Amino acid sequence: MSVQTLSPAKLRKQGIEALVKELGPIGMARFLQQFETGAGDYTKERQSWLKGEDVKSIVKEIKKRRMKS
Repeated sequence: MSVQTLSPAKLRKQGIEALVKELGPIGMARFLQQFETGAGDYTKERQSWLKGEDVKSIVKEIKKRRMKS
């Protein structure tokens, strides 16, 4: 069966089973604890970080930083 044909619930169940098989129940729990949903509004925050920036200026800054490395 293809992963694409699985329902979200069945995919989640099989994923948990694979993690338990490979990592054991404690390893599976520790692995899953690493992930968070996050908080805040990334889009709004990004707009304030990039205020006044365009793609060309961002690329220029990236190239400048790479030259220093």
